[in-house]
Amino acid sequence: MTRESSASPLIFGGDASSPRAALPVLPPLALYIHIPWCVRKCPYCDFNSHTASPELPEEEYVDALLADLDQDLHAVYGRELSSIFFGGGTPSLFSADSLGRLLKGVEQRIPFASDIEITLEANPGTFEQDKFVAYRKLGINRLSIGIQSFQQEKLQALGRIHNGDEAVRAAGMARQAGFDNFNLDLMHGLPNQSLDDALADLRTAIALKPTHLSWYQLTLEPNTVFWNQPPTLPEDDTLWDIQEAGQALLAEHGYAQYEVSAYALPGRPARHNLNYWSFGDFIGIGAGAHGKLSHPDGRIVRTWKTRLPKDYLNPAKSFRAGEKALTNDEMPFEFLMNALRLTEGVESRLYPERTGMTLESLAEGRREAEQSGLLQVEPSRLVATERGQLFLNDLLQKFLT
Repeated sequence: MTRESSASPLIFGGDASSPRAALPVLPPLALYIHIPWCVRKCPYCDFNSHTASPELPEEEYVDALLADLDQDLHAVYGRELSSIFFGGGTPSLFSADSLGRLLKGVEQRIPFASDIEITLEANPGTFEQDKFVAYRKLGINRLSIGIQSFQQEKLQALGRIHNGDEAVRAAGMARQAGFDNFNLDLMHGLPNQSLDDALADLRTAIALKPTHLSWYQLTLEPNTVFWNQPPTLPEDDTLWDIQEAGQALLAEHGYAQYEVSAYALPGRPARHNLNYWSFGDFIGIGAGAHGKLSHPDGRIVRTWKTRLPKDYLNPAKSFRAGEKALTNDEMPFEFLMNALRLTEGVESRLYPERTGMTLESLAEGRREAEQSGLLQVEPSRLVATERGQLFLNDLLQKFLT
């Protein structure tokens, strides 16, 4: 349920020469919950994750999450949640009792949509699989299982703690537990990976019949072990061959690419992520979580929470580490950096609806992007060309001021 504004005043961002209209209808609202602990930190991972101690502070952390949510409630009064995503870290390290208490507390504060999508990230290890039935009984109706590869050599290179057999069993356990909607997370471009290696992984994943596949190339990120000690990665020609052959294989089996690295069976895209990519709203709670909330007067505010778990759990410290209201100058880039990841882009009308800005504010960048062959010449949609998808950073540069 969205809340309509009863008036349409003009407000101003950082660029006072371009007024921004208030938002007549607020976008869908989602909730992201960050659980920051892992059994072991992977060498490629730049997410806010931390090696877990033998005893996780589950009860204290759930209390903190609900207190954190309480501080954001004033900004979402009268709205309902369309989706919830438990990310990490490894959320499946938490017990069903703890997650159940958390979900109950969330629903007491913000009503759930009747068809709410609730996703939990899980590792394929046996320890996590044993909890799948209990998670499903809580109302969690979608799993995202972090496979990365089915080949032992590649799993060891990535620092993963599961093996290929556990990865295969995890998909079966998810289905047996009642999950008719689940994602498998798979990487390519792995150390010393050949085209045959990559396609073998992809064929194994497809045979498990997930409704969704996140299939993306390993990249070396700053502040990771791999950044400081780079492994030997495939040559660019091999990476290109993997990408082309993999996309053809996925299409052959009915997985439509709807985002740069997301493929889904018909009717099964990730609704939570679609909300991100279409500039929807989301509350972020948990250590290091980010949020983005629109207000009826036209303000759009990004927030971020205290990053370290020990600080997040410290009553003397604030949950919120910072916030920033988006300015008019920033709005085109902020909107398009996600929307243009979608293979079909978005309808042009969504830009004024979600930002309060006029389409004219995109005109110059749009014209340059179209002339460069990066953006399709299609007035009713904002959609990257095939070349624009490949060179997305170059495309987005057209909209920076």
